[in-house]
Amino acid sequence: MKRLLVFVLVVAVTFGVMAVTTPGLLDKTKLGLDLKGGFEILYEAKPLLPGGTVTKTSLNQTAKSLEQRANKSGVGEPEVTTEGNNRIRVKIAGVADQDKLRDLMKKPADLQFRSAYGCPADTKADRGYCKVELVGSDFVENAAKVSFDQLNRPIVSIQVKDKKTFADITTRLVQKPLAIYLDNVFLSDPVVQQPLTDGSAQITGQPDRASAEKLAQVINLGALPLKLTEKYTQSVGATLGKQSLHATLFAGAIASALILLFMLVFYRLPGLVACICLITYVWVLLGIFWLMGAILTLPGIAAFILGIGIAVDSNIITAERIKDELRSGKTLNSSLRAGAKNSFRTVIDAHITNLIAGLVLYFMGQGSVKGFAIVLIWSIVINILTNVFFPRLLLHLLIQSGKFKKLGYYGVKESEIRAL
Repeated sequence: MKRLLVFVLVVAVTFGVMAVTTPGLLDKTKLGLDLKGGFEILYEAKPLLPGGTVTKTSLNQTAKSLEQRANKSGVGEPEVTTEGNNRIRVKIAGVADQDKLRDLMKKPADLQFRSAYGCPADTKADRGYCKVELVGSDFVENAAKVSFDQLNRPIVSIQVKDKKTFADITTRLVQKPLAIYLDNVFLSDPVVQQPLTDGSAQITGQPDRASAEKLAQVINLGALPLKLTEKYTQSVGATLGKQSLHATLFAGAIASALILLFMLVFYRLPGLVACICLITYVWVLLGIFWLMGAILTLPGIAAFILGIGIAVDSNIITAERIKDELRSGKTLNSSLRAGAKNSFRTVIDAHITNLIAGLVLYFMGQGSVKGFAIVLIWSIVINILTNVFFPRLLLHLLIQSGKFKKLGYYGVKESEIRAL
């Protein structure tokens, strides 16, 4: 009787937690552009100056620049990834004015060093800095680095291409600030301490290492001699996205309901346990999505439903092995132990092969294929917990309670045993 109470308590607590948290998880699940509407662009990066090259570092930093621009425009959770040696894919969901954002995204990062030299007193320039002294292309690519002085204070070292011009600027601005802007946003205004004639400088005054690294990254970003060309564009309207979401969820709900009904009809008590575990699996996977901040797309939902199929297979294999043991004349306890033991290797082998396939898709795939692989991998991991070990625990509690001794509860007929 105690084990039956433990079973009821475990199920009640599990479903209680799910009932409380599921609405919040569903509300916080982020939808991709194919479900929410938006656009996807594949850019090809090319050198801005003749003879330049596109390096992996410059490509990654350009991708960060695109992500920062998308965030500043007010869109939520842009997805920016690099592909190959010179391509960047951008996915942005929930955008009202796509043309305006696309024009903004493909512009090179605008890094400027400004001074107040010669500015009128009533200037309307940001913070009074109106004269552009240096731009991003004046700096050596990837030359900005973070180091520390003797007092362990962070320093940003920079290097320019034209030493003479830099010397003239710093000589003119001794004891005056030289403000740093990226895309017309003020970042810092270090003061020039002395003329700099060797083409290099050190920027001090950053409060911590994180701030210094951010400033160095901004300067390197502005020095990137890259321009972006659109190679591929896909636009999805918000209405079409909602239709896709509703149709997919409706189909998934019908499939899930039929699966649960099938398990109950053919496997009785093990089927009931399987239904509990399948619902738990869906809830845990939603929780993982929320913790990861993942964006759900149509391929992701397809992998989600595929994971349900894999979970059902795990439960069916275990239930069938238990039925086989019962038909051989073994007791319920012996059948549970033997069935769980004999099915474990088969189930784990199947999960490992699916996991290998998911890993290959993740490391070799791009875009939506990679998203499908991520959901598939997590589905397999969660399946092992919720549909391999959890069902065995629940069945053990039910059988040990002594309240479910009839073979019919396990989908086995008395005639099948007598026929042996």
